[in-house]
Amino acid sequence: MSNKIDFPDARERHPIEWWKNTCFLKNCITRQNIEVGDYTYFDDMDGAPQDFETKNVKYHYEVWGDKLRIGKFCQIASGVKFLMNGMFHNQQNFTTFPFTIFSKALAERYPVKEYYPYKGDIVVGNDVWIGYNVTVMAGVSIGDGAIIGTNSLVTKDVEPYTIVGGNPATFIRKRFPDEVIEALEKIRWWDWDIEKILQNIDELFSNDIARLKKLT
Repeated sequence: MSNKIDFPDARERHPIEWWKNTCFLKNCITRQNIEVGDYTYFDDMDGAPQDFETKNVKYHYEVWGDKLRIGKFCQIASGVKFLMNGMFHNQQNFTTFPFTIFSKALAERYPVKEYYPYKGDIVVGNDVWIGYNVTVMAGVSIGDGAIIGTNSLVTKDVEPYTIVGGNPATFIRKRFPDEVIEALEKIRWWDWDIEKILQNIDELFSNDIARLKKLT
């Protein structure tokens, strides 16, 4: 009798045979300014996970040069939005109206990267769970193992293995003691090959850090 655990290939578009609303997101991405790691999935209750780039990543214009970077094994729920730098208007001048997007001459006079606010990339770590209808703002970094509660607005960085929620999202609690979080960040199980992960799934399904450390 074989002990091999069946598991979909990271290259599969829809890894759950009976539920086409879920996709391994990397396989639905066409833009070079969006990077997604293996096995990260997106679940879309509207039945169109392949439209993630247009429905869920907003104001993402190449002229800004910003990127959305998402790590491995993340879980992204339906309705999650990433708001990129193209959403910002200049607040320092007497008018916030974006005249430059309607005029090539004004766009040359007031270059996007000099005239409009720029917060940087959105960076999501590994094994991050982002709940239903969450909004993540430009420039935010979310650490490995973090959990973002339903309907949250994330305006600030989130530490690894931290749970946040609300509008704006605020600290709720850490998932584990600091020494366990430090160990998990060193182990980086998400960088193992999938065979090793599946062979040691019992350790990953536990919260016994000593058992997990023995595998490194």
